[in-house]
Amino acid sequence: MSATTHGGTPYYYVPGLSRHPVMAAAGLFFVILGAGQWINGVEWGKWSLAFGLAWWLVVLYQWFRDAVTESEGGLYSRKIDISYRWSMSWFIFSEVMFFGAFFTALWWARSHSVPTLGNLENSLIWPDFQAIWPSVQAGATASPAGIVEPFQTVGPFWLPTINTALLLTSGLTLTIAHHALQDDNRTKAIAFMWVTVLLGAIFLLVQGYEYYHAYTDLNLKLSSGIFGSTFFMLTGFHGFHVFVGMLMLLVITLRLQKGHFTKDRHFGFEGAAWYWHFVDVVWLFLYVLVYWM
Repeated sequence: MSATTHGGTPYYYVPGLSRHPVMAAAGLFFVILGAGQWINGVEWGKWSLAFGLAWWLVVLYQWFRDAVTESEGGLYSRKIDISYRWSMSWFIFSEVMFFGAFFTALWWARSHSVPTLGNLENSLIWPDFQAIWPSVQAGATASPAGIVEPFQTVGPFWLPTINTALLLTSGLTLTIAHHALQDDNRTKAIAFMWVTVLLGAIFLLVQGYEYYHAYTDLNLKLSSGIFGSTFFMLTGFHGFHVFVGMLMLLVITLRLQKGHFTKDRHFGFEGAAWYWHFVDVVWLFLYVLVYWM
């Protein structure tokens, strides 16, 4: 299939046909379907979401297992390493564009849509509209009929600030683990990787409590006008990315414990680290633009 080098490693390994992409897409279909229905009050939506997530996690496990087997079997040459690096770079770039779209929506609503709706021309149509941000009172949104219930916004203290400290610390512990691996100190690398995974899990728990507080005490919901929708879309998708990144780091940690990776050959580690640092940077933008401004 592929020409091999003198050491037996394929010059460029070409895997056979795989079921994993279509199976992962099927799982994500049920995730999106269930999430959409659940948000709109359909009871079976949450079960579809749970089924889709379970399906998706099983597919990820099988996909990762196959890739690890190929890597540890010596099938990946320098060409494959370069290919993975380019692929991960473009994937992270696509994620930058993804979050950029939501940050742009937040900026557009705040700087253009709300002021425009409150100008002199629109005041003749909606005389009771108040062009203020954040729109925390009924009628102070693009819904002068008052169908958006009054709510309070989430400030930076203390839960978002705690989460910021957690993510920044996790970036530091991940960097320490990376340098330990490069120094061939596997024990230290494993210890700091477990700390990083734990910090990611605590972040998700704190964000879950923040959502509970927002819904029950502040009446801030996805339906709370443009502020509520952009708040939950940005923080919710970021939380999902933290969850995915935590899974990636967990897999890398378990592989380290099994003796995988060397100080010179560990792109699986580096790729997960790139993703985690990207998640950290997105949170810093989110922390400033959503919670402070």
